[in-house]
Formats: sequence, structure tokens, C-alpha cells
Amino acid sequence: MKQSWIIAMREFKERVLNRSFIFMLFLGPLMVLTLAYFLVKANDQGKKELNVLIADPGNIMEGVISSKNNGNIHYYFVDSYLEIDEFKLGKDYQRFDALLEVNEKVLNNKKVFVFYRDFLSSDTKNSIKFTTERRIEEVLVNEFTNLTVPKFREIKQPLNMDFRNINDPMGIESKTEGWAGLFFGGIIFLFIITFGMSILRGVSREKSNRIVEVLVSIVKPRQLMIGKMLGIGLSALFQLFVWFGIIGAGLWVFQNYIFTEFFVSDAYINMQLNEGTNILNNQFGAMHQNEMIELIYERLNLAIILPVFLVVFILAYFFYGAFFSLIASASGSESDGQQFSIPIIALLLFSLYAGYFTVLYPQSDFSSVCQFVPFTSPVVLMVKICQGYPPGSGYLLIVSLVTLMISTVFMLYVAGRIFRGGILEFGHSLSLRKLMTWLKSD
Repeated sequence: MKQSWIIAMREFKERVLNRSFIFMLFLGPLMVLTLAYFLVKANDQGKKELNVLIADPGNIMEGVISSKNNGNIHYYFVDSYLEIDEFKLGKDYQRFDALLEVNEKVLNNKKVFVFYRDFLSSDTKNSIKFTTERRIEEVLVNEFTNLTVPKFREIKQPLNMDFRNINDPMGIESKTEGWAGLFFGGIIFLFIITFGMSILRGVSREKSNRIVEVLVSIVKPRQLMIGKMLGIGLSALFQLFVWFGIIGAGLWVFQNYIFTEFFVSDAYINMQLNEGTNILNNQFGAMHQNEMIELIYERLNLAIILPVFLVVFILAYFFYGAFFSLIASASGSESDGQQFSIPIIALLLFSLYAGYFTVLYPQSDFSSVCQFVPFTSPVVLMVKICQGYPPGSGYLLIVSLVTLMISTVFMLYVAGRIFRGGILEFGHSLSLRKLMTWLKSD
């Protein structure tokens, strides 16, 4: 193990001190932060002036929505139930951009649905929510008398309003968390391609230069393979941690200096409980919401996602790294190694497709199988952990990780035997028969 560690430190220093490595150490996270910035700005676009039809069959609002006129949003009432398809396709309703449903249970469950045709900006959604919430509060105040402070604060709680696309009224196509999981899977894919090819080129170069003959005279072939994989893997982890550090600092800057208007929610609730409606009306202009901000800062459980990501990243690196080491040692020339790496890259691309498919169809049989297949599970697992496992199915994550770990150990064993047999052979044509000979040799 000592010899492997010496080789690992040599590989680590060689890569960390490389100019291109240092360049990407800072360029990579800056590109991610730039992408996050534009995604936040793009998500804050959308239709901001619209006509909203309120279906209030119980006449709870009495045809009144707000005492203050909002120039961008116009509200209209209908005192009957309205089916979704009728609103979506009915000729008389095409001039309305959204349907707000208020039923008799709203005073108890504080639940309102808003079905919209076109994408709404976050500010528009926030405005509809705030205005409707204030009106429901007025109805509740009129309904009760001699209110106690706890009861008053209960009434002042935010309204649970659910915005849904008119083409997806059940809200089953929300895939934002899945796309975040695919992003994490893409990071794993990027690092495996980059550092896996480093393993391939490093071993192939030393084999073609006959330097490996000197190394094998000092250390065992398996120690050499593990040392190279470990050193390159440590440089990958180092880069990954620096990336996370810079990205984390960038997100903190976003929150405190750039996107401050999206982080008034806590103050908003405190004002709602303590200050009253007049102050809220004055402060409302400074309040904004954004789905990307909510995803990054609230909806993703990073306390669970990041540790799982780190475990999956390490296992996936060694699993695919074993293949790259195997190919490099078994090839008769450096050009052969480049050619035989294409199937591994194809498998990695297929794993990305499996993750993409899981985002679209998380409950499909294909997605369920791919989370246990070691070639695809790294990306699929990240998608599923971000989407969240249904209650009672969290054990599938453990099964997937154990399966990936066993597969990684097995591949390291196979790669070690082939590495030992092929590392000192030159100028041969690689064949399945030769691989089996090396694998069976003692």
C-alpha cells in the first residue's frame, strides 16, 4: 500500500501543478455560477399583465378581490363551478389568462388552485397569491369575532396556493428537481470522462515509452494500477471540492448581494404575523419569488444529496476507471487504447440518456432497472435522490449503492488481473482470447 501511495502522490502533484488543471479549477465553477445566474434571470421572465377569472360558486369573496387596484392584473368573477376543459377550450374564456378556483373549503384548508395558460413570471404569481390571501383574510376576520392572538395569527398564516399549467392540471409533470439531479449526474459524467481519459493516456504513454518496465520492477502491477487511479482520483476530488467551495461562496453572494429581492420570505411572514396588512401593502413591491431560487436554496435537500453525490462519485470513478486502466494495459499501442475507449464513452453517454429518461418518466420500468445497473446507476441515482423517493422505498437507494460498490470491487479485481498480464506486452493485437488468458493466469 505504501508503494501505491507514493505513485498516487506523484500522479496527484503532476496534475495539480498543471496549468490547464489550475485554469479549470476556477473556470469550471465560474461557468456553473454564470449558468445559474442566467437560469434565475430567465425564470423570472413571463407574462406579467393578465386577466384572471375567479370561480367562486359559494360567493365567499362577494365579488371583491382587493381594495387597491392592480394595473397589471385584472380580476373577474363567475359564481359557478368551472371545469378545466371548459375553461381551456371554451370560446367565452379564451380572453382569460388564468383560472383561480375558490371553493367552500378554503376557509379551513387555505388551499387555492390557479390554472394558467402561458408561463407566469414569479412576481405575477406572488402578486396573485398576496392579493387573494389578503381577501381571504378579510373574509375570515368578518366571519369571527372576539379573536384571540393565537387565532388571529392562525388566520394570518400564508395561503397554500398551487399554480398549475392548464395542460397539466394534476401537476404530475413537475420535473425541476429531476433536472437538478441530471446536472449532478452530468458532473459525474464530465469528471469520469476527463480523469478516466487521464488514466488511459498516462498508462498508455508510460507503456509505449517503456517506463512501465522500470516501475514494475519496483512495485507490483496491481499496486501500480491502484496508485495511478488513486492519484488521479485525488486530483479529481480536489478539483471537485474547490468547485463546490467556489460555487457555495457564489451562491452566498447571490443571496446576500445580487438576488436579495428573492429572500424576503421570512421577513414577509414575520410582518404578516406582527405588523398588519397596511405595512404589508407598502412592503409588497420589494418582494419577489423565483422557482430557480426556491429550487437551489429550499427544495433541494443538499444535506442528503451532497453526501450521496460524493459516495456515488467515488464509486463511479473507480468503476469506470477500472475499465480505462484495463484498456490501457491490454492495448498493444497507444492508438489502440484510444480506439477501445470509444465503447466506454458510449456507455457513459447511455447513462446520461438513462438519467434524462428518468427525469421524464421516473416511475417507468426502464428507470427502475437502470438504478441498479452499475453502468447507468450513477446518473439515475442522482436524478432519483433529487426527485425524492416515495415513502417506504428509500431502501432502493441503499440497494443501488451496495450494488454499485460490489460491481466496483469486482471490476477492480478483474482490471488488476488483466493489468498484470498485459502491462509488459507490446505490439500485439488485442483479442477476447488474450484477455481471458490474462484473466485466468496466476
